[in-house]
Amino acid sequence: MSSTATRNYAIVTAAYWGFTLTDGALRMLVLMHFYRLGYSSFALALLFLLYEAAGVAANLVGGWLATRYGIARMLAVGLSTQIIGFLLLSLLDPAWTAAVSVAWVVIAQGICGVAKDLTKTASKSAIKITADQAKDQGSGQLFKWVAWFTGSKNAMKGVGFFLGGLLLDSLGFSGALWAMAALLALVLVGVLSYVPRLMGKNKASKSAKELFAKSRAINLLAAARVVLFGARDVWFVVGVPVFLYASGWTFTMVGGFLALWTIGYGLVQALAPQIVKRSVDGLSHEVPAARTWSAILAVVPILLAVAVYLQVPHLEWVVVGGLGLFGIAFAVNSSVHSYLILAYAGSEKAAEDVGFYYAANALGRFCGTLLSGLLYLWGGLLYPLIGSALMLIICWLVTLALPTSRAQGTSTETRA
Repeated sequence: MSSTATRNYAIVTAAYWGFTLTDGALRMLVLMHFYRLGYSSFALALLFLLYEAAGVAANLVGGWLATRYGIARMLAVGLSTQIIGFLLLSLLDPAWTAAVSVAWVVIAQGICGVAKDLTKTASKSAIKITADQAKDQGSGQLFKWVAWFTGSKNAMKGVGFFLGGLLLDSLGFSGALWAMAALLALVLVGVLSYVPRLMGKNKASKSAKELFAKSRAINLLAAARVVLFGARDVWFVVGVPVFLYASGWTFTMVGGFLALWTIGYGLVQALAPQIVKRSVDGLSHEVPAARTWSAILAVVPILLAVAVYLQVPHLEWVVVGGLGLFGIAFAVNSSVHSYLILAYAGSEKAAEDVGFYYAANALGRFCGTLLSGLLYLWGGLLYPLIGSALMLIICWLVTLALPTSRAQGTSTETRA
């Protein structure tokens, strides 16, 4: 294996760890701070909407920019943008009216949403490039690196959830944001110092038509990603935290549980190459695995919805256990999908393909976040669980059409 490829992989992964740590802390800071102020479930969802919506455009543009200007520059832009978002949030004044406060937070969150997806697209594209440079890519290096990158990133996000609660208690809302901005500034210095300036730089698409012209495989996988992440966030973003708090849990208990869940979810993602049977061609076993795990995942919210409808005893612990099972199946699904996009993507414009795919990811999070607030407001936890089940059934149906060879995936070009 190329030592340079390994070095670049390690640097990009470490940089994204730092970013993800503060991003997870940010979500918990905003959610808990404003819930404590008396905001409704729908108002809490609104605070995150622009954050998720901004990611759709940021991924598309970020992939094109990373191809044209290189991954190092886009990582630097993403980190700098996140710092700006933190500083804007820290200026929130308690004396402002609720409407002005919400508007300010939504705008600042939108900036952070752009930062997150610029950084994510650049980082995931770097994994494709470094794996292509590794000598043993054919033995599964790409899947291993993607799984470890994605899993460790989500484990770090779980630590961020705990960090957010800790900082909120110890430093307050503004103090916590300043501390996280300082941490990201250190990460930014590392990126500028060690990431190769020309990594990923290539000839970018010259028109929107060319940018959106994706293979059948990438279009299908993007569609599956929309409903997969919508199905998670429709009950995870607002429904579960509010439900547990309403059941008598403290903020520390809720934040601690979500942190442990996310860390465990990340660990399962990192282990996905040991769970999913590998194939020589990289698709013939992996695509059927995506189908199987999608079907398994859909069963969990269906069973939980029945339990909630029947109001079984100790319901909050049933939900906690169900969320654990959901996390295992979702982690394997997500890891396989993250591998498949890089397996389907071309090397020359990998950043553009990855950006398109993660734009679909952001669209799913946006829809899930919006529906999480609305459905919980209309029907408690039951409605978000039903919505999650329906989305996962659609996800499974889409994965049935995924090609099991690169020839099938590129034979028919469609427009995104």
